[in-house]
Amino acid sequence: MFVFLLVMNSLIPVTMIIFGILWKSHPPKSINWAYGYRTSMSMKNNETWKFAHAHNAKIWRWVGIIWLIISIVVMFLFKDNYEVISIWITFIGLAIMILSLIPTEMALRKRFDKNGNLR
Repeated sequence: MFVFLLVMNSLIPVTMIIFGILWKSHPPKSINWAYGYRTSMSMKNNETWKFAHAHNAKIWRWVGIIWLIISIVVMFLFKDNYEVISIWITFIGLAIMILSLIPTEMALRKRFDKNGNLR
């Protein structure tokens, strides 16, 4: 059961790493409602779309790597109570994934005006 939960806890950071790598080299080509970094600001035009994916890719790669290492270390450090720790790691991982969008939104608003034009 420990190995299963260790693998499950790795899914969020591994997903962040994979999408970080993928969006760095192959971001979604066009604005769409199905796939990609989809916020109202990122979908203003192609410039904001490309910038958002490049910026978020960098963040997700590094945050994903750091969170993967931390979650594995914590699981092994608290191996006696791994069920409870696993739940905390999952919720914290989800929070990290969501909160890591804030720097990209801040960068979009700093670089573009509310209509998506470069400042």
